[in-house]
Amino acid sequence: MAILSCQTYFINSKKIIKTKPFICCSSSSSQNNNVKVIINGAAKEIGRAAVIAVTKARGMELAGAVDSNFVGQDIGQVCDMEEPLEIPIINDLTMVLGSISQLKATGVVIDFTDPSTVYDNVKQATAFGMNSVVYVPRIKQETVMALSMLCEKASTGCLVAPTLSIGSILLQQAAISASFHYNNVEIVESRANPLDFPSQDAVQIANNLSNLGQLYNRDDISSDIPARGQVLGEDGVRVHSLVLPGLPSSTSVYFSRPGEVYTLKHDITDVQCLMPGLILAIRKVVRLKNLVYGLEKFL
Repeated sequence: MAILSCQTYFINSKKIIKTKPFICCSSSSSQNNNVKVIINGAAKEIGRAAVIAVTKARGMELAGAVDSNFVGQDIGQVCDMEEPLEIPIINDLTMVLGSISQLKATGVVIDFTDPSTVYDNVKQATAFGMNSVVYVPRIKQETVMALSMLCEKASTGCLVAPTLSIGSILLQQAAISASFHYNNVEIVESRANPLDFPSQDAVQIANNLSNLGQLYNRDDISSDIPARGQVLGEDGVRVHSLVLPGLPSSTSVYFSRPGEVYTLKHDITDVQCLMPGLILAIRKVVRLKNLVYGLEKFL
């Protein structure tokens, strides 16, 4: 809602004795209460999807776009939006943080970069009093621990999300429930890029199923035949990976016992499916004063 204020001025003229009123109007907007969102890695596929999602979401607005590609170009045009956003892509996170911090508003930095830079990125955001949402595949546990110490010392919030897919999280939760009823479990996944194996989803599922008092696939738990797949975790969970053109990004978990097979499956066909999770992460991280690992903590 815009607030309209009016002031009346009287202008005297030396040649004209009469006076006349002059009305000047100005407006101010409540958008200053919106969460200011900076997207680091804005030109990536997921970054472009995030730009569109943030501009459509209530209570937040895009305040900065950082990337080493398309520098100087309007991020709205890079995202093929109908109207330019008048926000140029800048390859300098510190510059964007400094500019936004002057607004004295709540700010969140979304990090889509890579494991080698994520710590420094969050450290910079923390220095400017901004919280962070980190979605960086293959981030190391040492980095997560270092970030946790940093955020605790600075009383700043950070959400490290191995996945932003709500469907993937629901599959993981269902797998934990099923693990108490089955002694055999294997994961089959497909991805477009072989370098992504084993995927973060598969690793997370295996870690979730480990240390629950179960030992899976006892009949061949010690088998080292390559075709039997890679063992993840400590309790015998195996993963099999497929790279085939045309297959969606998919994760299936098979549980079995004699006479029965229970299957959980989750497919991702478009990066858009991650956006509800991202918007949820932004809304939650502004209230944090420490690091939280996993979006599932808020479901």
